Amino acid sequence: MQSHQPAQSRAVSPHRAISVQTAMSGQRAFSPWRAVFIAALCLSLPACNNGLTEAAAGTAALPPPSLVSAGTTRASTLPPPSPVPAGTARVSALPPSSPVPGGIAVLPTGMEAVSGRYRDNRIMLASHGGEQYAVIGIPLSARPGTERFSLTAADGASVTRSFQVQDKEYLEQHLTITNQRLVDPNADDLVRIRRESAEINRASSTWNTELQPVFTMSAPVEGRRSSSFGLRRFYNGQARNPHSGMDIAAPEGTPILAPAAGVVAAVGDYFFGGRTVILDHGHGLVSLYLHASVIDVEPGDRVRRGQRLALVGKTGRTTGPHLHWTMVLNNTRVDPALFLVD
Repeated sequence: MQSHQPAQSRAVSPHRAISVQTAMSGQRAFSPWRAVFIAALCLSLPACNNGLTEAAAGTAALPPPSLVSAGTTRASTLPPPSPVPAGTARVSALPPSSPVPGGIAVLPTGMEAVSGRYRDNRIMLASHGGEQYAVIGIPLSARPGTERFSLTAADGASVTRSFQVQDKEYLEQHLTITNQRLVDPNADDLVRIRRESAEINRASSTWNTELQPVFTMSAPVEGRRSSSFGLRRFYNGQARNPHSGMDIAAPEGTPILAPAAGVVAAVGDYFFGGRTVILDHGHGLVSLYLHASVIDVEPGDRVRRGQRLALVGKTGRTTGPHLHWTMVLNNTRVDPALFLVD
């Protein structure tokens, strides 16, 4: 029988040893990219050059280093986002322009404004498609005709622009409330109502430029839309303020979900609104959720789209369990239907 002598050992360059181990090891498949790395590392080492030839034996031709795998994009080749003026929100979509009382006016600024104001309130400036827009909430009290707003540039120069508000008629709604005190509050109730109104107004006028607003939302609760925005309301035959939100009837305990990401600006148990959550979406866009039975969030909480905020209830001035959903833009109540995609 023929005997086999052990192979004579010889010194091997550490770089070559890496190449041989990578190519010959049965523990992992040889990667063409590893060979590219080794080639770059060993370019000036003669001993390693021999090892690289041995390691690459039997492999397919390597792609040039400038190529990347299919479906992969080099971060360095991604175009940077176009800059926007200071104080401008970057949005993926704009709301439909509806320049009516309780609607939204969407107007190109024609400049690079850093701030704007309408009826003593700061307005949202939004960048979309490489153009800047003023996105303005119009109060229900606005009358048809010309409305004006101002824009300020970075150098302090200010310009005044105008737009036309169109007429819109809202229907009447007559409701019966069994607790007459919720229709005619007493003196102590009025003190409480004034205090709570100030708190709600502060939360509704918050301005956070770190949050980027969105204008495409799903309804925060599943159910029948029982009362629309803008209805001229009568309680027990007495005229009261128009309806400032959308009512969605749902069984008590139905989850109320955030229609967009935001930060909880306030929660409270109010005389008219009952248990309420106020959510800040950034740049003057705020939402309110009234009449809840249970609240699941606290002020300062960051919430994601679809996160549970509360459960449907019938607290405050109600005729039954439902969600009253309000949308606020530049401290002005606007029609929530303008934000719905379903």
